[in-house]
Amino acid sequence: MINILETGIAFLPIITFLVVMYMMDSFQLVKTKDVAVAILVGFFVAILAVFVNNGLMNLLDLESVDVSRFVAPVTEEILKILFIIYVIRVNKVGFMVDAAILGFAVGAGFAIIENFYYMNYLTDAGILTWFVRGFGTAIMHGGATAIAAVICKDLADRKNWPFPLVYLPGLMAAIVIHALFNMFILPPITMALIVILTLPAIFVAIFKKSESNTREWLGTGLDSDMEMLRILLAGNITDTRIGNYIKSIENNFPPTVVGDLICYLRIYLELSVEAKGILIMKNSGIELPLSPLVEAQFSELNYLDSQIGKTGKLAIQPLLKLNNTDLWQLSMMRENAKVS
Repeated sequence: MINILETGIAFLPIITFLVVMYMMDSFQLVKTKDVAVAILVGFFVAILAVFVNNGLMNLLDLESVDVSRFVAPVTEEILKILFIIYVIRVNKVGFMVDAAILGFAVGAGFAIIENFYYMNYLTDAGILTWFVRGFGTAIMHGGATAIAAVICKDLADRKNWPFPLVYLPGLMAAIVIHALFNMFILPPITMALIVILTLPAIFVAIFKKSESNTREWLGTGLDSDMEMLRILLAGNITDTRIGNYIKSIENNFPPTVVGDLICYLRIYLELSVEAKGILIMKNSGIELPLSPLVEAQFSELNYLDSQIGKTGKLAIQPLLKLNNTDLWQLSMMRENAKVS
């Protein structure tokens, strides 16, 4: 028979924690459907982890306690972080807080399935067991993957390390957190209390840092984009830094390609200015619709992209100074244009 109190203790903490994290994001850049997808991924990963862990236990002739301490932290965190690596690489994550929310959602999905399994397996377990699993193990699963996601996003933005090396520190951090928890160096209840007391403070610090970075990127980026766009729209760029740079590379390209490079730069800046403006207004509580010209602008940008090629994109990189956040911004605008 299902005990409502035990069920609530097993499942409500992880769900509540995720909802609070989502509501704390002042920019609300992660869509509800993306969180739902991340939770579903966590469901799938939890089921897959059972087969992987059982297979390794049989293959290596290990006891279940050894699997819990030494195998599960590695296999489960690798499986959980794969989705985070994917969303970062396809520019679906703009800032650290977005990575944290999606990472926690994957861990939450994993924890829900795991606790559901144990509720059917440990039928005689008492309320203390579910306190440890609900407030300790479940939150640990979400927290470990969220911290890994933040580290991965931060390094992917700041470091030019090769794939997959740039994601290794985040993965190792999650494995260490998971392994230390599973070692039960301290009593289980104490470990659960440590988790629920330390993780909120960690995430508050992450959210504050991410929000500061977001505001800095919006402020300096918008000023820079608008100044460059003003120069381009003025028509005469000969004596400007843009003109001087174009002049320095024009011998490497046909005149038509040079013209396409300038058009590409102009359209990108127009989209960038609109995207940053929408985010600033969104943070103020005002939802602005996309310009009806956005879809046409993306069509033209795609055409110009095919004309200038990879070499042309590399040539104007010093002017655009594209980073992962800028690429996410473009991806977000393109997706919203398709939806509308």
